[in-house]
Amino acid sequence: MPDAAHDLERDERPLPSNLRRDQPLVPIDNVAGRALMAVIAILTFLAALSAGAAVLAARASEQWRGAVANEMTIQIRPDSRRDIEADIARAATMARTVPGITAVQPVPRSESDKLLEPWLGTGLDLVELPVPRLIVLKLQSGAGPDLAAFREALRREVPTAILDDHRLWIRRLSTMASTIILSGAAVVLLVLAAAALAVAFATRGAMAGSRDSVEVLHLVGADDDFIAREFQSRFVRLGLRGGTIGGIGAILVIALLGFLSSRLSAAPEAEQLQAMFGAFEIGWAGYGAVILVAMVVAAIAGLVSRITVRHHLRALAGGAP
Repeated sequence: MPDAAHDLERDERPLPSNLRRDQPLVPIDNVAGRALMAVIAILTFLAALSAGAAVLAARASEQWRGAVANEMTIQIRPDSRRDIEADIARAATMARTVPGITAVQPVPRSESDKLLEPWLGTGLDLVELPVPRLIVLKLQSGAGPDLAAFREALRREVPTAILDDHRLWIRRLSTMASTIILSGAAVVLLVLAAAALAVAFATRGAMAGSRDSVEVLHLVGADDDFIAREFQSRFVRLGLRGGTIGGIGAILVIALLGFLSSRLSAAPEAEQLQAMFGAFEIGWAGYGAVILVAMVVAAIAGLVSRITVRHHLRALAGGAP
């Protein structure tokens, strides 16, 4: 009789709060859930900014390479034994006869002097300095002029002239852009890995807190798939919330940078930034990358939680503590 009374008393114990009617098995609105959501939001924000920066670098690199690849320059070095103006005129005339060159623009002396102002300052008389003169050549898109023959003819006619086809600059720009893009991708992968680890630890904590509930569910016949789906759905929702907050924050920051860049376009610093990165516009591809990062974070939260739960359930079934 005492054993029967003890069993009756044990059976009349109240169910855990998360097994009561209309209550989720894994609550996400508690302190731990809100803290994990904040962590996911921060990680998503950093990953989205890295993805946006990579897209911005790719767009800027494409613009740089397009502008540089369609231009060449002829540099005329000063020589006291030669008339530099006559050399400029001769080199420009020769360039106009080369197929594939659509425009020839000698740079005036005043503009050449302005190129030195950031280093030498303004108001200086540069007449006595041996400042080279430039001739800008515009190339037809897709055209391949015979540069070897033109360079040889230019060397014979104007010994002080140097033809620069910007190949070295194109290689350097490509290398720099590739480095920035790979660095951004690496940062995104590291942040996603950090998010996966955070979700894994949070899932194990939730499983430890719901151990009694999981045992009760096993007793009433619930299988591992049902329990894993419950945890997965809750962490997917948490990942979506945190990913959405972080993604929206990244989009707002990128849009704010673009707005400030357009408003401060008259400043010299803004002109230099626009020359390097354009108008801070990442385009639809960039915003799509930001949204994709937020979705991937949510998917990782659900996948990692499911794998962690199933591993924990197998450990329980095997008698592990």
